Amino acid sequence: MVTTESGLQYKDIKVGEGPSPPIGFQVAANYVAMVPNGQIFDSSLEKGQPYIFRVGSGQVIKGLDEGILSMKVGGLRRLYIPGPLAFPKGLTSAPGRPRVAPSSPVMFDVNLLYIPGLDDE
Repeated sequence: MVTTESGLQYKDIKVGEGPSPPIGFQVAANYVAMVPNGQIFDSSLEKGQPYIFRVGSGQVIKGLDEGILSMKVGGLRRLYIPGPLAFPKGLTSAPGRPRVAPSSPVMFDVNLLYIPGLDDE
């Protein structure tokens, strides 16, 4: 288990062999997001397509941004995100899903699939 200066903790399940994403680049990742007891509150796998966002630019919660920046393409990592890096105001989830309380820690299993524009060389 690695703990960063911000308090983010992560464990690599599989270390990728591709490049790490530069700040500001788009990344495509699959994720499963859970509250501390392991109940899923969101998942790109259930939506059937990866989530694409610009990493390091504040489009996602701070802990997810930080955790993905040090990953390599092909990697699978479990992020233990402390409350201040998660959802400070909380999150109302879809019907039947657990609600995320304000500043509650969350866990994300993230698979960094590819970096559009970086893999095309």
